[in-house]
Amino acid sequence: MTISYTIANSLYLNITNKCNCACVFCVRNLSDGIGDGDNLWLDHDPSADEVIADIKKRGPLKYDEVVFCGYGEPTESLDVLLSVSRFLKENYPQIPVRLNTNGLSDLSRGKQTAPLLKGLVDAVSISLNAPNRQRYSEVTNPVFGEVAYDAMIRFAKSVKESVPRVTFTVVNVLSKEELTECEKLAADMGIPLRVRGNI
Repeated sequence: MTISYTIANSLYLNITNKCNCACVFCVRNLSDGIGDGDNLWLDHDPSADEVIADIKKRGPLKYDEVVFCGYGEPTESLDVLLSVSRFLKENYPQIPVRLNTNGLSDLSRGKQTAPLLKGLVDAVSISLNAPNRQRYSEVTNPVFGEVAYDAMIRFAKSVKESVPRVTFTVVNVLSKEELTECEKLAADMGIPLRVRGNI
């Protein structure tokens, strides 16, 4: 079972395969693995202790950052994410911790989750993926329906108050017009936007 994998000099943590979206561009539809993680399908969601043991084996000090991002939405295993982040901050405070998320954790948990990240996560990358509710639903297929888009936007506003660095990302499957709309939305919110591939 692959809990961690590397891309460039970043250590990625694969803590769950659960996801509340079914994005049309999801890399899970194309491959079983990313980077040096040949197979990121888990036989169970690892506990915090299992993730921490895996990190220790890797020797985290050699990495530029630790990133919560695997074959699932990391906040679907939020308690493990917070426990592991706390371990990292207590033992390796010099290593930045980043969360890659779809920003729907408030809907999953039924409460505001961004404040829980304060002091534990240094950067959050949020998948914006579309400039409006309808297109977002078409592209990401969230289990929550069209309310998901507004929840993601609210999370982005909230997390800016708790985490030093927040970024929006869009996958390079959008039209030029849609990308322009996303750029304007991100600029209006004061959040940098990055265009990425589907990994």
